[in-house]
Amino acid sequence: MVRELSPGVWQFELRGVNAYLIEDDGGPTLVDAGTPRDADDIRTGLAEAGYEPGDVGRVLLTHYDLDHVGGLAGLTPELDAPVYAHRLDAELLTGERSPPLTNHKGALQRLLGLFVTRPPLEIEHVEDGDEVGPFTAYHTPGHSPGHVVFVSEDHGAAVLGDLVAGGDGELEPSGWLMSYDTAAVAASIRDLAERAPEFELACVGHGEPLTTGGSDALAALAARL
Repeated sequence: MVRELSPGVWQFELRGVNAYLIEDDGGPTLVDAGTPRDADDIRTGLAEAGYEPGDVGRVLLTHYDLDHVGGLAGLTPELDAPVYAHRLDAELLTGERSPPLTNHKGALQRLLGLFVTRPPLEIEHVEDGDEVGPFTAYHTPGHSPGHVVFVSEDHGAAVLGDLVAGGDGELEPSGWLMSYDTAAVAASIRDLAERAPEFELACVGHGEPLTTGGSDALAALAARL
C-alpha cells in the first residue's frame, strides 16, 4: 500500500516494514528499501507517486537489517543513486565487516545477511550532524551500532527507522530481541528528543507512522524511559 502522509512524503507499506519516499529539489529521496521481495512493490510505489527508480536522487539507510536494505539490489540497474549510511552499518552492507556472533542481534544479522545481495551502488558514510540534502543525520545507536535517524525540517518529518515503533498514536522503543543494546536505545531516544527540531511526521520502520505530534510523542516516550 502506498499513501501520501503529507505533501511530498510517501509511505510504502511493504511486507511488515515501511519505506519512505520524500521529495526535494535534488530529486526524490528513498529512505530504506524493504526486504529482497519488496523491490517490485517499491517500483509500484514509485510509479504511484509519479516516479521511476531512475528518478531517485539519493537513498538514505537508517540501518543495516534485511528488511531495510534487502530491496536495494533488486532496484538496480535502474536505480543509480548514492546510498548514505553510518559507517558501522555501511560496512556490513559492503561486506567489509561481519555482524558479531557475540551479540544476539548480531548473530541474527549474520544469518539473515545470507539473503542480502550487495547492491552495486556507491555507499557514502554519514556521521552525527551531517546534512544530506534537506536531511540532518542523528546517530542513534542501540537497535544497531550504526542506526541513524534522518530529520527534514523542510517537511516537518523524522524518519526514525527502528529506533522506535508506532501504534495507537504513540511510540515504543525497539525491544530486546531486535536490538544490540536496549540501554543504548533508551539513551538514543532521550538524546534525539533533546536535540532534534520539532516535527509532526514520525515515520517509523514498523507500525503506523504518526502524522501529527511526532516530536511530542518522542518526548513523551523519552520521559517514560
